[in-house]
Amino acid sequence: MSDLEYPANLRYTSDHEWVADRGEGIVRVGVTAYAQDALGDVVYVSLPNKGDTVAAGDSCGEVESTKSVSDLYSPLDGEVTTVNDALESSPELVNSDPYGDGWMYEMSVADSAAIGELMDADAYRSSLA
Repeated sequence: MSDLEYPANLRYTSDHEWVADRGEGIVRVGVTAYAQDALGDVVYVSLPNKGDTVAAGDSCGEVESTKSVSDLYSPLDGEVTTVNDALESSPELVNSDPYGDGWMYEMSVADSAAIGELMDADAYRSSLA
């Protein structure tokens, strides 16, 4: 487990999503190294649509792997502004680069202060123990 990375500049949820603050109330969302490792080989990703309003904790998509189908949960309240279209043809990016090219979507958050309420890397790592 300790060989998986959890970048210190990101925030994390108990549902194994990461959040990168892009500034001006925009965040980028993906699944953590732990999540992609637990899922196995990702074969399909269903993302929310641009313009969708999502609420923290609500299911807003699915990640399908050779092992199972898992819900994707919104980490915060807000509106989806961009989705990673590359995952449509290359879902394996979630496995090979979960914090880079394997990102899921970006959203405009309703309350930027809520970003700081998510777990930091140390708290997330502790939650996995």
